[in-house]
Amino acid sequence: ALLLGNSVNLRASVTGPVPSDGDGPASQACPMCCQGSAAIPGIPGLPGSLGQPGSKGEPGQKGDIGSIGPMGERGAAGPQGDEGIGQPGKIGPRGVPGVVGPTGETGVKGQKGEPGEAPDDSNQRVAFTVVRTSSSDTSTSHDTRLPFQATETLLPGTSFDLETGTFTCGVPGTYVFMFSVCKYSPSSALYVYLRKNGDAVVSGRSSDSSHNEQVSGSAVVVLQRGDTMYLTMHGRAVGGSWTSFSGFLLYPE
Repeated sequence: ALLLGNSVNLRASVTGPVPSDGDGPASQACPMCCQGSAAIPGIPGLPGSLGQPGSKGEPGQKGDIGSIGPMGERGAAGPQGDEGIGQPGKIGPRGVPGVVGPTGETGVKGQKGEPGEAPDDSNQRVAFTVVRTSSSDTSTSHDTRLPFQATETLLPGTSFDLETGTFTCGVPGTYVFMFSVCKYSPSSALYVYLRKNGDAVVSGRSSDSSHNEQVSGSAVVVLQRGDTMYLTMHGRAVGGSWTSFSGFLLYPE
């Protein structure tokens, strides 16, 4: 319709059929006069049929390792496993001592026990002899104890204090005591007392001032455990072996 509407003077010389591809002699013979205006593009053709798949290509090179992704959220706790048999752990440090608890109530008083047996003193031996080594002693009181400085005899288990001149009974029983004290000659008199727990048992006296004289005495005394025996003097006594004090256990209680 467009061609008919245009006034075009066509002049052609056809010598033969025109090739379908437009490259024949006719098209070459009339390049200018036979060229009309551009035609409207035709309707696209239908898609062709799907071609056959190509052959499998060669494997590509291995890519680089990617960066580590972010940590995922913590999953839910799993069920508790079976109890294992492990080695005992180390002993932990000692804890701080606790607070002292309150005092408990007083318990019921127990029954009275049976009397115990008294110690067997039947084979116990007690004996002593003590002497003086100082030159002399003077006393103006009848209660002054006569001390001693050396022991001639002192059996094991016998208790005698030299500084105070005191024997202490450790085995109850009957004892024999003897003393001999030398009076210093220029002195007027010498009094000697054998005392039990402070009380006089026997005594001796010398008033001869012309020469030295021995003042002696002896006694048999029953003693209990803890009783004491000692000598007191009034006057002046000579030292050395002239003055001695002896005692021994006659038989136990």
